[in-house]
Order: sequence, then structure tokens, then C-alpha cells
Amino acid sequence: MPPTLQKKEGYRIHIAALGDVGATLLLGLKLLGGPLVAGIGIFDVRKEYMLRYEREMNQIALPPQVYRLDEGALFDCDAFVFCASAHVPGVGTDIEDVRMAQLEGNANILAPYADSAAKSAFGGLFTVVSDPVDLLCQCARHAAEKAARACGGRGLAPAQIRGYGLGVMHARALYYATRDSRFHMYADEGRAFGPHGRGLIIANSITAYDDALSRELTQLTLQANLDMRALGFKPYIAPAISSAAIPLLQTLAGEWHYSAIYRDGIYFGCKNRLAAGDVEVETLTLPDPLQRRIDETRRQLQKEDARWI
Repeated sequence: MPPTLQKKEGYRIHIAALGDVGATLLLGLKLLGGPLVAGIGIFDVRKEYMLRYEREMNQIALPPQVYRLDEGALFDCDAFVFCASAHVPGVGTDIEDVRMAQLEGNANILAPYADSAAKSAFGGLFTVVSDPVDLLCQCARHAAEKAARACGGRGLAPAQIRGYGLGVMHARALYYATRDSRFHMYADEGRAFGPHGRGLIIANSITAYDDALSRELTQLTLQANLDMRALGFKPYIAPAISSAAIPLLQTLAGEWHYSAIYRDGIYFGCKNRLAAGDVEVETLTLPDPLQRRIDETRRQLQKEDARWI
């Protein structure tokens, strides 16, 4: 069962790791979170980072308050957000799938957090922002199951775990749709599915689907990350806000948003919401070519799960 999040306000969000993404997410939640969010706890192994961001965020005279955490208090919250990364490939490297290049290192960092969440009988949302979110969600699920077997606890339900990565792909598709009239339908009729890397599916429209246009818009969306790196910058601002801060707040508010949720054995990105204590997935009748693309991505994710988990 998913966590029961039915408060109208007063949620506590705890963030692990204050690198580029974590710090930007923190700023987004600070500016957008009140009154839905009562407080934001921050944890980083670098104590000076916690001191810095506690002071800087609380010198922004808006709620919610930001407070430092001891590691033992990480799961005394409604939503835990994992933002740690072992290594982000530098600008100028020739790695095409930066997302997958981070999997093994990030999985090793993630596992102890999932273990702790399971052993503490954590009942809130365990969310993943680090790359690649869909496969790291599976890593968290398996680590929590292992911990539960060892201590006789209940672990984490698969629906407690969700990944935030697809939101920025939707936002990037919107960006290109406003700049090319051929894609204008996306704003009102388009959808994003799958991971926010290889296997991404952008549909120009769910009512008048055009496979060629959709594949072109998908490629533009995928290329946006590499284009920013080609300029000499790591693209983390839009992902931290569009994939994490905004959809996390929408999740807590019970609103429709993009995130990776557990369905049929894998974590798959789609439009969904938490409603009345359950996960509700948008009900759509999809054209066959689009459904085939989705099925192919699901098969690929299943293969990746089998390889890494």
C-alpha cells in the first residue's frame, strides 16, 4: 500500500545530500513549499554544507523553516528525498548516457538509506532524484526487502518508493513545442512516458498521435541534456525544479504529476497522483504505435533490472 498522505498542509520533507541538485531542490521547496510544507530537514556528510544551507535558506524570510539533521532523524518525516551521487561525469566527456553511467555508484550509496528506512518502519514516501531514478527505485525496493527479511520488519511497500526524473523531460518537450509549430499540440494533448534518458517516450498527442513527429520531439528532448553540456554547463537547475521540487509538492497535494511508480514489476514514469491513500494512474486509450513504443521501453527496463539488481 502507498503511504497515507492526506493532510492539507504541514508536511515535513527531508533531503539527503546537498550537491548541485539537492541544493537547487532545497531552494525550490523553500520558495514554493509553504504552507504545504511545515519544514525541510537537510543532511549531508559535509557538515559545512548543512551549516551553509541552514543559514542561507532561513535568511530567506519565507516559510518553511530549514533545519539540520542527524543521520538518525532522516526518516522522521513524511517524504525522504535521496539526492546523493557518487560521481557525475564532467562536462566535456564523451559519455552519451550520463544517467546510466551513474547507476552502480549511486546504487551503492542508496542501499544503506533504504536499509535504514526499512528497519525504522518508515511510513512515508521514499523518493529518488539521483540518476537513474527508475532503476535506483528498484535498488531501494530490493535493499529494503533484504533489510526487512533480516530484522523481521515490514520493509518498504513498492508504492512508497517513487522516482522523480520525468518532469523535466515533459518541460523540455514543452520548451521545444513552443518553438516549432509542428509540435504545438503537445502542450494540451501530449504526454511523456518512461525514463528520463534512453527509452524516453514523448507523444506529440494522445488523440492525434503522429509517430514521426513524436520521435523527433523525443530526440530533441533527449538531446537537451547534451546540448547544455556542450555549452560547458552541467544541466541540473531545470531537473531539480521540474523533475523534483514541483512534482514532489504536487504529489503531497494529491495533484497529477510525472513520476516513476511501481507497476508490473518495474518503476515506470507516467502521469499519476496519490488520491485517497492509493496511486491513481491516468487512464488513457493509446494508439497502437504509441503503445508499442511503451511496451518496448518496459521490456528494456525489465532487462536492465535483471542486469543490475
